[in-house]
Amino acid sequence: MSHALKAILAKLPDHPRLVAIDMETTGNRAPTPEALAKAPKGLKPPGLVIEIGCVELLFDGGEWRKGETWSTRVRPDAPISPGSIKVHGIRPNDLNKAPRFNEIADSLLAFLGDAPLVAHASLNEYGYLNYEFRRAGRCKWDEEMFPESRFFCTQKLSHEVFPRQSGSLDALCDRLWIDRSDRFEKHGALLDADLTADAFVKFVTGDVDQKNMEIS
Repeated sequence: MSHALKAILAKLPDHPRLVAIDMETTGNRAPTPEALAKAPKGLKPPGLVIEIGCVELLFDGGEWRKGETWSTRVRPDAPISPGSIKVHGIRPNDLNKAPRFNEIADSLLAFLGDAPLVAHASLNEYGYLNYEFRRAGRCKWDEEMFPESRFFCTQKLSHEVFPRQSGSLDALCDRLWIDRSDRFEKHGALLDADLTADAFVKFVTGDVDQKNMEIS
């Protein structure tokens, strides 16, 4: 068993509720506070998140099960890169009536509560969440509302359990025999959060078939 998985299993008894989270974005990276400090004075930081999906994981009756879900699209008031549109299929016109991030911030916080967060390539969600809450004025630019320690990363687990293999969510689902057929054409935040939740449960329950390591 990997050190990362052992560490997670040691923490889980204290957390009967987790939330798997995923985001679709404009295709730009979240700038660091240091980079923003060097930006021209008066620059209005652009929105980056365009869709958020969350899936609740509950420890009930000695096993993990999925609970409620929460999702929304978000109007970024910023361009979406063509490459990102090919991935998630969300175009600027699809977001004309979507709320801005500051309008959904309270609802998102209420759903997340104080639960640890599960994400695939969690540094992305860590960066986007903190950036958008900073941009919404919920904390200072040099503060973190969501510390990195709050996240469990399924990509990190994948690299440890399946070394030298692809760490993509698609590859992980294939190794763990998780149906990802809904993802063949387009990605989606709620869909990806749901698949991430499934993968995490397989890891923590030991339902991982090492014979599938040869899948690339």
